[in-house]
Amino acid sequence: MVQKTLYVSDLDGTLLQRDQTLSAFTVETINALLERGMLFSYATARSEHSAGPITAPLAKKFPVIVYNGTFILENGTKKRLLSNAFSAEEAHGILHTLMAGGVYPFVYAFIDGAERFSYSEPHASDDMFEFLETRKGDERKRPTTPERMFDGEIFHFTCMDTAERLFPLYEKLKDTFGCHYGNDLYSGKPWLEIHPRAATKANAILELKRMLGCDKVVCFGDGKNDLSMFEIADECYAVANAEDELKRTATAVIGSNADDGVAKWLLENVSL
Repeated sequence: MVQKTLYVSDLDGTLLQRDQTLSAFTVETINALLERGMLFSYATARSEHSAGPITAPLAKKFPVIVYNGTFILENGTKKRLLSNAFSAEEAHGILHTLMAGGVYPFVYAFIDGAERFSYSEPHASDDMFEFLETRKGDERKRPTTPERMFDGEIFHFTCMDTAERLFPLYEKLKDTFGCHYGNDLYSGKPWLEIHPRAATKANAILELKRMLGCDKVVCFGDGKNDLSMFEIADECYAVANAEDELKRTATAVIGSNADDGVAKWLLENVSL
């Protein structure tokens, strides 16, 4: 009996090149394999709004995992196949804790059916303003008062501030919620992201495996936030530019993101 395999790749630092784009070779390879029946997804900390345009050259209508496992969406249509969010009590508790620590985050929520990210402009850090410069024209932006940052169905927080402020908050919240603390891959600035405990790449991949009726999972990644999906994968491959901790848990190390490592591995190893 032929096993059905689900192939899942991280985006930044893994499938994407250093300039945050997909190479023509990667697009051509993955689309050809999708056409032949490969079951593929990507799992990213990015939102669909951020990941969608970058991955638009890939074939439509395959499931993707965004916000570190908070949602599984159908690529292109944005149809939600899986959804996680904080309870109102959890979200309000996190926001009070952050503000008490002097950090005013971007608060991602569905408000009146639309995805928005709220923030308090007077309290925004310089790093937040730099981020906003890259989001000109983003209809999700919602500058507001601290009191209105509690609005909607909240599912994600992104904090950009000093390490001195962020790390203690990470230590305070990490045992209760899903937290990722570290330096941004591109800017090098400290970031803290907080999402529901159940919203992990690993949980989303396992749910997608069930949805698609797959027997096996093969994953690709580069960073610490890929550890959870490596732990549940049958095979896991770290790109050459990955963090050492991830390489130590990997089945093997493959070519770097700059050298189309994932696409080359798929081309050589996927049999359909």
